[in-house]
Amino acid sequence: MTHEDIKAAVDAGQTVHWANTGYVVHKDRLGQYLITYVPNGSCIGLTDRGGQRLNGEEAEFFIAQSKDAAENLGSQSRP
Repeated sequence: MTHEDIKAAVDAGQTVHWANTGYVVHKDRLGQYLITYVPNGSCIGLTDRGGQRLNGEEAEFFIAQSKDAAENLGSQSRP
């Protein structure tokens, strides 16, 4: 997913993960897009300070599947 794809998905209310389902991309109340490691709450920005480079590879970001789709695929969490 590109930077713009990720932001659009988050803004549309979709759950975006990075690398695995433990990391969730969200937008804070200041409008910043962050990657949070859910188990301990640690977070980093979606991009570098200049807003130009993702903190992760584009291929590592994915949209969470709906519960019904996940059940049909078993325990697989990534497309």
